[in-house]
Amino acid sequence: MCWSATADLVAGAGITMVGVACVARVRRARDLPLAALPLLLGAHQIIESVVWRSGGGTGPTTLAWAVIALPVLAVWVPFAVLLAAPARARRRLMVPAAIGLGTAAALAYFLVHRTVTAEIRGHTVGYALGLPHTPLFVVAYLLATVGALLMGGDPTVRLLGVVVAYGAVVCAAFWRLEFISTWCALAALASVLVLGWTRRLPAGHRPRTG
Repeated sequence: MCWSATADLVAGAGITMVGVACVARVRRARDLPLAALPLLLGAHQIIESVVWRSGGGTGPTTLAWAVIALPVLAVWVPFAVLLAAPARARRRLMVPAAIGLGTAAALAYFLVHRTVTAEIRGHTVGYALGLPHTPLFVVAYLLATVGALLMGGDPTVRLLGVVVAYGAVVCAAFWRLEFISTWCALAALASVLVLGWTRRLPAGHRPRTG
């Protein structure tokens, strides 16, 4: 992941297929957003493969990548976890959901009023938007996404949160300028754990076999 256009394309296609399998397994409407997370992240990596092939820069593909990486995931992840969570966990999950909604609104504003640029940097892609107070945005974004996963109430969802949180620390330490690209790639790989989550859903929430 993130090492070349081909790596992004192959990995993205594989993760997208995992997403299709996850969506096919659920029958309860409120589980669908979380089940579809690998589908979204797989498509996201495929989009980045196009950014690679175009040599970075600006344009619709770079913007599409940034829209998914920034405002969409900031809202999607906490609300997907909130919807799928057991009733006992939903009240506390309102906190990361609210943080995600506010963060997404601010990020969307800057995406509308500024130009996002992609730059190929060796074996990674760096994205620049010129956000003010970047550390504050990073903290809020991670509280919304990773925080929701860690508070989700399901062991597999919490494990996904642990893996993604650890990945955030590693990516920040080793690839400061390319943090968002490498972290999204790791999150996409980690989202394969969602397949395990769909396998653990009660039988009434999955299609019958036999």
